[in-house]
Amino acid sequence: MDHFARLGLPAALDLDLAQLDRAYFSRQRQWHPDRFVGRPADERARASVEAAALNDAYRTLKDPIDRAVYLGTLKGVELPGDGKTIDDPDLLMEALEAREALYETATVDDVDVLAGQTRKDTEAALGRLASLLLQDDKPAIRKALLRLRYLDKLAEEAQARRMNLGRPRP
Repeated sequence: MDHFARLGLPAALDLDLAQLDRAYFSRQRQWHPDRFVGRPADERARASVEAAALNDAYRTLKDPIDRAVYLGTLKGVELPGDGKTIDDPDLLMEALEAREALYETATVDDVDVLAGQTRKDTEAALGRLASLLLQDDKPAIRKALLRLRYLDKLAEEAQARRMNLGRPRP
């Protein structure tokens, strides 16, 4: 059973997060292992498996990029397994230039500007991905997902850079 079906939600890139929360907490109450303490071992085991699967589904669908990658896998799109490999030369060049720009930033404000642009790029990429998913264009979906992974990693690196620049020097 896929994550969307497990939570009774439509398989879509754009999810109502409040609806996701309601679906998760409703099903989590149903399958929480504490409710099965006095039950036979097979029922306790099933509750544990169901609760773990619900947690995985919720965690995946709550994050827009994880949800996008998951939708891609449901469409049969394969990505490099390590989550870091970029096998598109244009995207690789974009990533290298962005990282270079990030590490050349000298102030927290400069990092915030780059991080803001990364957020805008991510939102735009998610918007484009929605139409690609409808068209079922697997090569374009793959390329878009790789770009989203790169943007997510860049956002993490910007946050770390911001923290490093914000620390007083000893």
